[in-house]
Amino acid sequence: MNANIQKGFTLIELMIVVAIIGILAAIAIPQYQTYIAKSQVSRVMGETGNLKTAVEDCMNSGRTASIIHNGSPANSTECSLGATASNIQGVTLAGVDGLPTVTIDGAANTASIMGTFGDNAASTLTTAGSNTLTWARTAEGSWSCSTTVDAKYAASGCPAS
Repeated sequence: MNANIQKGFTLIELMIVVAIIGILAAIAIPQYQTYIAKSQVSRVMGETGNLKTAVEDCMNSGRTASIIHNGSPANSTECSLGATASNIQGVTLAGVDGLPTVTIDGAANTASIMGTFGDNAASTLTTAGSNTLTWARTAEGSWSCSTTVDAKYAASGCPAS
């Protein structure tokens, strides 16, 4: 006797597998995009936070006139931070993309370091008005971090404002 022997999958079985893959993709892709955005906020927090030591050194040395991210200062009041460009920060300073904006107020003994998301950052971070991460130094010398990105993307040490 030669009975019908099933070879392969039926159409309904294949459709079920495709539906399951579609549902998993619909959940996984947005979660992955959120993960990427959060990791980029943490990266900019680290990149800008690393400059705090250089800013403190500049302030303690009385160098507050202008900021040089790479290279040597031309005079005794210029501050050299040694910062390198980032491909997810979009600020252009001195013709170089990806550098944070650093402001030192020697009279008030305060400073700020601001990174702006742009260039290759996740599209959810480059929305105008909600795309910065700022380190602020008080006159007493303590640093605090704040960001304007959505709270779900903010790093744990840098709350959204």
